[in-house]
Amino acid sequence: MRVTLILIMISLCVISCRQKSERQTRVITWKDLLSIKEQQLTVENKGHNLHNTQVFSPDDQWIVYDTRNDEAHIGQNCCIQMVNVNTCEIRLLYTTAHQSVYGPGVGAATFNPIDQKVLFIHGLLNCDSSRPYGIERRTGVAIETAQPGLPVFMDARDVVPPFTPGALRGGTHAHTWSADGKWVSFTYNDAVMAELGKKDKKVKDLRMVGVMAPYEPVEVKKEPNGENNDGKMFTVVVTRVTENPAPGSDEIEMAYEDGWIGTNGYVRLNGTRQKRAIAFLGNTRDSENNLLTEVFITDVPDDITKAVPENPVEGTEKSRPMPPAGTNQRRLTFTADRKYPGVQNPRHWMRSKPDGSLIFFMMKDDDGIVQFYDVSPNGGSIRQITKNKFSVETTFNISPDGNYLVYGSDNNIYVTEIADGKTKRVSPVHAENTGKVSNVNWSNNGKMISYNRKVSSGDASYSQIFILK
Repeated sequence: MRVTLILIMISLCVISCRQKSERQTRVITWKDLLSIKEQQLTVENKGHNLHNTQVFSPDDQWIVYDTRNDEAHIGQNCCIQMVNVNTCEIRLLYTTAHQSVYGPGVGAATFNPIDQKVLFIHGLLNCDSSRPYGIERRTGVAIETAQPGLPVFMDARDVVPPFTPGALRGGTHAHTWSADGKWVSFTYNDAVMAELGKKDKKVKDLRMVGVMAPYEPVEVKKEPNGENNDGKMFTVVVTRVTENPAPGSDEIEMAYEDGWIGTNGYVRLNGTRQKRAIAFLGNTRDSENNLLTEVFITDVPDDITKAVPENPVEGTEKSRPMPPAGTNQRRLTFTADRKYPGVQNPRHWMRSKPDGSLIFFMMKDDDGIVQFYDVSPNGGSIRQITKNKFSVETTFNISPDGNYLVYGSDNNIYVTEIADGKTKRVSPVHAENTGKVSNVNWSNNGKMISYNRKVSSGDASYSQIFILK
């Protein structure tokens, strides 16, 4: 009898696990997409600004946002909140202390895909009229949703030489969690180089891409001016930039709009797996020295603590932080000969299929319409996905099953099937004078799409959160 009960329990456990696995890998169909309903979650006359990705909690019960009413002015914003997708309950997660127009400011909040943890941009705590919030004066702060108001500084900051390995000297921002919820990618501006540029016009503050890894916490020297802080993660840049890229070369003067490739990296041409890699945009110069934005990739080693000889990861007083040993930066697209060369508007971040086989981005077709394209992380030819009669107008994201793109245009939400480029509107038809949509996200289970829409109230309009559920 006992053996029979044990076998029954094992069978039930197997069935339960199989059902859970099936839910996690559920394939989305057009029937699913065309049967969803629009719901407005927030109504208060203030901003409810979503980040460009990862706004859903791991269980898809909550959506995190900051309280800006537009994409700018992080330094003037005080609060991070989240709203329940079923009850519309709003919870306050964090409020800055001594907030003013000079800072510190918070914004661009993302949910960890595994844990009930939120990460967002935070201005330095010493912001004031003489030291306001700025692109070199911000950091990443995390909050456990069960412990609102208790900030954890993720990246260490050290602007006083000698600099500390594992700390950076400026501002990290636009953070994105890796699929396992352990690493973070971000864009970065260096305060030391910015100050040096005030004295030497040949030096420029060039945007880079970096990562945080869950090694030992990094402690730095405390300074009375409050410019330095410890960090929970080990942090480095993983892209190489230069003030004067050689025309026609693969050198870049700016690295930005990054995105992790795959849930577990990608497979190289030789059949081996690159576990961690990041796609990003790089500003190159064509053969006639015109600006040309192309898609790049950087392979990230498992150990980011080792420096290339004479290229310290923490940088020096006269040089920016350098990528660690084992980092491999490559150019993926070559579009100079197109009618409209280079990656085009709107501003968007790199996305990839969950298996890492394709990276997605936008360019103009020969008619000047912004369409979606893809390229392999191993390089090669690019493929046009959409042939829409209208341009993409917002950021975009990928469905969890890797089959669809979601984005906004003409005040509506559209979904495109990646395999054949078929596009359909999935939101109700909205009039031309309706507020434009932005910040389109897909839930982890694939059953919801969230986005911002400006809604009029009297003489003003406010950024509200909507879902297609």
